[in-house]
Amino acid sequence: MGRNIGPKNKIARRFGVNLGLKTNAAKVARRLSQPPGAHGQKKRRGSQSTFGKQLTEKQKAKYIYGMREAQFVRFVTEAERLTGDSGYNLKQLLERRLDNVVYRLGFATTRAQARQMVSHNMFAVNGKKLNIPSHLVKTNDVISLKDSKKKKILFEGISERLASANLPSWLSLDTGKIEGKVLHLPKEEDFDNIFDVKLIIEYYATR
Repeated sequence: MGRNIGPKNKIARRFGVNLGLKTNAAKVARRLSQPPGAHGQKKRRGSQSTFGKQLTEKQKAKYIYGMREAQFVRFVTEAERLTGDSGYNLKQLLERRLDNVVYRLGFATTRAQARQMVSHNMFAVNGKKLNIPSHLVKTNDVISLKDSKKKKILFEGISERLASANLPSWLSLDTGKIEGKVLHLPKEEDFDNIFDVKLIIEYYATR
């Protein structure tokens, strides 16, 4: 799956759940029950096969984190290589992506925006510039907005915006320094659980 540049609401409506692709959650919610297309108002017919369900959950995760298939496969492979539950490992790896962390800290309103910010060299990790959205953060890593970027219009009033951010338990934020810190790796209660990770692991196990 290449980068999707089409209407984000259609993607959410296809799955019937808000995937966090748009900033206005209320606007997305109004049409979630209506599938996209000319006949979208018609009730969905039939039930999905096991393969169909697995594919749907995999596609949800890829859209949420903005990943192409080859990259997503690498994450699944790594999750299976690590000790412990593969599904849990996969969710943890996805959450540890630098672009996701920038989003979770409140610097960006969507993961797509966060990915663009990281790609444009706006952030540093432990004081060193890093422009790789898929970089995996570790415990005690410090993610900061570069001084040269703080005066950009994009970040006007950033301290006030960060102060109202709803942080997960594994991250902390210093609004004065405009930087966040990884306190520990994400835990089960930190995951949104919008997709069924077990079905994703099953999908790749049968490929």
